[in-house]
Amino acid sequence: MSQHVSVEILAPLRAPLSSLQGLGPRLSVLMARLVDGNTVRDVLFHLPVDFMDRRATPRIAEARPGQVATLRVEVIRHEPPAKKTQPHRVIIGDGSGFAEIALFHAARLTQYPVGAKLIVSGKLETFADRLVIHHPDYVANALREDEFPWIEPVWPLTAGIVPRVMRRAALGALAVLPDLPEWQDKTLLRARKWPGFGQALRALHAPREVPDKTPYERLAYDELLARQISFAIARGLRRRRAGRALQGAGRLRAVALKRFGHSPTAGQLQALAEIDSSMAAPYQMLRLLQGDVGSGKTLVALLACLRAVEAGTQAAIMAPTEVLARQHLATFSRLSPVPVGLLTGNVKGTERRRILAGLKDGTLPIVIGTHAIFQKQVEFHDLGLAVVDEQHRFGVDQRLALGKKGQTTDMLVMTATPIPRTLLLTHWAEMDVSRITEKPQGRERITTTMHSLAELERVEEAIARMITAGGRVYWVCPLVQESELIDLTATQVRFARLRQRFGDDVVLAHGQMDATQRDAALAGFAAGRAKILAATTVVEVGVDVPEANVMVIEHAERFGLAQLHQLRGRVGRGTQKSYCLLLHDEKMGTMARKRLALLRDTDDGFLIADEDFKQRGAGDYLGTKQSGMPGYRLANPEKHEALLNMARQDAVMLLQRDPRLESERGAAVKVLLHLFDQREAIETVRAG
Repeated sequence: MSQHVSVEILAPLRAPLSSLQGLGPRLSVLMARLVDGNTVRDVLFHLPVDFMDRRATPRIAEARPGQVATLRVEVIRHEPPAKKTQPHRVIIGDGSGFAEIALFHAARLTQYPVGAKLIVSGKLETFADRLVIHHPDYVANALREDEFPWIEPVWPLTAGIVPRVMRRAALGALAVLPDLPEWQDKTLLRARKWPGFGQALRALHAPREVPDKTPYERLAYDELLARQISFAIARGLRRRRAGRALQGAGRLRAVALKRFGHSPTAGQLQALAEIDSSMAAPYQMLRLLQGDVGSGKTLVALLACLRAVEAGTQAAIMAPTEVLARQHLATFSRLSPVPVGLLTGNVKGTERRRILAGLKDGTLPIVIGTHAIFQKQVEFHDLGLAVVDEQHRFGVDQRLALGKKGQTTDMLVMTATPIPRTLLLTHWAEMDVSRITEKPQGRERITTTMHSLAELERVEEAIARMITAGGRVYWVCPLVQESELIDLTATQVRFARLRQRFGDDVVLAHGQMDATQRDAALAGFAAGRAKILAATTVVEVGVDVPEANVMVIEHAERFGLAQLHQLRGRVGRGTQKSYCLLLHDEKMGTMARKRLALLRDTDDGFLIADEDFKQRGAGDYLGTKQSGMPGYRLANPEKHEALLNMARQDAVMLLQRDPRLESERGAAVKVLLHLFDQREAIETVRAG
């Protein structure tokens, strides 16, 4: 099958939502919001979460209140309401007895003409000893029984989209679903008893029986396979793409380490050795460096940059915020024996022109900045290494695209969030991985304790003693202002109370403040002019104050484990004893108490990350939503881990046998990749 045919066969699924009957302009907007997309395919990918079995068809005399039942009846008469507040009543019968349909909208009476023989389905109730259905879920002509939804899918819905509208859209989408080629291995389909792709969608959106797990598994595996093929193609591309052996004698590193004044940990040295090996390889490096909070990733990144500079090239570090970029600048400027520049959106005028000129002519060997350093107008003389820090939202397509900016540029992606194995396979699977699992010598374990909010005064007294002893304190709250909907103490309210007791020793920082004011508060705290920083989670990343040794987290039960661990990591960065106080609601649930107890009892970020992943999903790691696996529509990699491993092996074997996807199955797999929007992978295969 040719590429042209592959694209054309999917045309009906690329059609806009408005092409589906019954979806006008208003409903199309609401539907797009619900299904997270604008095409017919997105309706099909919005799968039911449950099924209502309406096959129970008792006679009226046998029907019981409280059950959902479907009655075959004849309309006997209409009874108008005695008062405006009462419903219209339709009397129905089936020879065994009589029942009523209660309607508060007179317009619906047209569905029940006297003498009509109908199928009526809904929840049965009683009123004054009479069996009643209030506004039936479904009404159909008894002669069109085959069109009745005996097994009704239950879709996740949103305001404005009722089940009837969703069902009509799903059936309309199924009607235009083309007969797609089979991209799965036939032996696998037989072994797992999986239906075809179209059969699986019909079994869920228009079922004749309550489906088992097989159609869900089939569709989940399709999505996992598409993603794993993309990862495998990306790995193959990287290993085919010509690289340069970036090597040096280590002279610049020696100077930096002498200025640093400490020996790297065994974990840092191991990670650095793996990075060096990749930078010396004949293909581009694409490596993920994981390090728990305070493990020393920044030093490893600096030493990698100095290797690139010694090899005669340039290095760039991209941070997600200007605050973090400036933190890196301060560290690099103190340790680096070569010039380091800063390029962010706020660097303007003469300084910006100087930085851009230095990058273009090669006189500036290292630059640190935000995403601005990868904009089109920024030209490098010879970029040898790009370091991306804390960019959890980078997907495989974006990394493939970014890799094309420099044909021989090595890339190192860093994260301070320990990543569970399943997430590595689903989001970073095309990368080599290095882990730093230990912390630098001299850092004591942070003592973590749990306290009820009823103990607030005692906590404040303990804070006062800490400050008297020379400590500095973060006090983190989950909201900026008081909420009428959520009973949480706001940062501004807590700031006001702390100010009453501690005066000017307290400063405030949150994301809604003017950036200048916020940065001034952070700077005052870092310099020791303020002893307490009342803040939101703005301090979670990129705030490094070694003298801070107390972290108070209010309403800790409202945070995820990974985020709590990140916040705790803001202290314990110096040599003094550090503490983390978890303040919680007295009435918090069992799961929340278990979560906080785990944090209290361990500082192993990877153990915490695995547990958080099991409890909350991957949203916190990738920054796109609070739970669930971002980017996946049909698969749940946490639940489908066995399928994920199968898909990874399948993808590797397929591309080993058919690297350009030219076989019959390979051509079908191209359709799969288009179906799941893996366009960069398709372009890579086409380019050979």
